[in-house]
Parts: sequence; structure tokens; C-alpha cells
Amino acid sequence: MSYIGKLELKLKARELREKGVSIKEIQNRLRVSRSSISLWVRDIQLTKKQLEKLYLNKRTGSLKGSIIAAMNKIKVREELTQKIIKEGRKEVGTFSKRDRFITGIAMYYGEGSKTDGAVSFTNSDPGAIKFMVNWLREFCKVSEEKLRGSLYIHDNLDKIKAEKYWSKLTEIPLKQFTKAYIVPNNPHRLRKVKHLYGVFRITISNTNLHRKIMGWISGVINNSYV
Repeated sequence: MSYIGKLELKLKARELREKGVSIKEIQNRLRVSRSSISLWVRDIQLTKKQLEKLYLNKRTGSLKGSIIAAMNKIKVREELTQKIIKEGRKEVGTFSKRDRFITGIAMYYGEGSKTDGAVSFTNSDPGAIKFMVNWLREFCKVSEEKLRGSLYIHDNLDKIKAEKYWSKLTEIPLKQFTKAYIVPNNPHRLRKVKHLYGVFRITISNTNLHRKIMGWISGVINNSYV
């Protein structure tokens, strides 16, 4: 089997598994060994609905038992995840104005541009973008007309829908968006996470503001564990 042929089979196997098709059915369709298919799709977690469908299609007790066990594991994992998240939120508690100020500095230090000349923050997470655009308004006193938005998105996704999404989230008018950067999608690259709305960047062309933020970062870093 050629490399290209094997890659195509692997991609097809993953596509079928993501749709909830059983390992045995994928084996029958693609005529590939069960061990290879199991290896190719081992990181794909089926949803409850998909597991229930597989359960209804199984006839042997052992297979039914394995499906039930998998469903129980998902339930336990979800309950534990929610418990940990709830505990984490409780530990954080209520945010003061200074808490928001320091958090924004830390977030900019991690994901903001360090190049002198403009303030720029890039992320794909809506929560991070929402927090930072509000932080810029609150602590940097950025005027609304100075805010610029830009989109980085693959060409197989909906650019217009994505821009409208980010505009609504940030309250930055579409007329203040710069030209989107469209990236060719590679169908042979396996991505675990797909950003339907691309990656968003907030930019303010203000050298002095950028230097001030760099000063805030320096103040936090140099005084945290003195």
C-alpha cells in the first residue's frame, strides 16, 4: 500500500469514526485491519448519542457491556469535570477592579504583541477576546474609533459569518475591520480543534500606549516575588 493510499484510508477511517461508525463497520468498509483502524481513531471520543446508537446495534452481551462501560466513563468524566470547574470558579471569587487590571496585563503578556508601535492581542477564544477588548476600554481608555479588528481564517470556513460573530462579541463595527487573512485549508492535516470563527486580532495603533503596557508588564514581573 502506498503512503498516499494509506493516508487516504486513515482520513476516511477518522471521518467515519467521528460520525459514530463502529470499528467493525469501518473495517468492513475499508478492508483494513482492526488494529490499524483502532490506532488511527484512538483519540476520537464518541458522543453519548453515538455510543447509544452503537449500543442498540450490538447483539452480543460482551459488546453491549463495553459500550455501557464507555458511556459510564463519559458520565463520570463529565461530572468530575463540572465539579472541578465549579470549585475553580468558587476559589476565584468576585473580581475587583485591580484583579481585572492585573489579569489583563498577564493575558497581554501571554498573547499580546511585544513589538513596539501598536497594541495587538490575538486569540481564538471568545472569552479571552471579550475580556481584553473590555480591558482595553476600561484601563487603556481607548476611544471606540481607534479599535481595529482583523480575522485569520481558513478558506473552507465562512468569513462573513465569522466577522459578524466577532463584531457582535467585541462591539467593534465591521467598518473598522481590516482585510481578513485567508489561509488555504489542508485537507490532509488532522486537526483536533476546528476554529469555526477563525482567530481574531484586536489592534490599536498607539506607540505610547504599547510602551505603557510594556511598563505594566515589567512592573508585574519584577515585583511579583520580590
